[in-house]
Amino acid sequence: MRTTLFAIVAVLLPVAAFAQQGRSRDFQTPPDAGKTLPSKPAARASNPCASFGPGFVRVEGTDTCVKLGGAVSVGGGYSSGR
Repeated sequence: MRTTLFAIVAVLLPVAAFAQQGRSRDFQTPPDAGKTLPSKPAARASNPCASFGPGFVRVEGTDTCVKLGGAVSVGGGYSSGR
């Protein structure tokens, strides 16, 4: 398994380097120089996701409401070997 993974990386690494050779970038001026940022629309008075409960927010550009969360747990044990 490890040998197969190494072979895949060995083949893809030069391919990725070759693909980026054709791109030339001018690092002196940023690509968005001279452009103005779009203004954000006025904040809405009501939260459309409030009906789902606290913590839900709307994904920009869609009508989808999401709530991110998670938990972390750590366990351990010890055996004296007797």
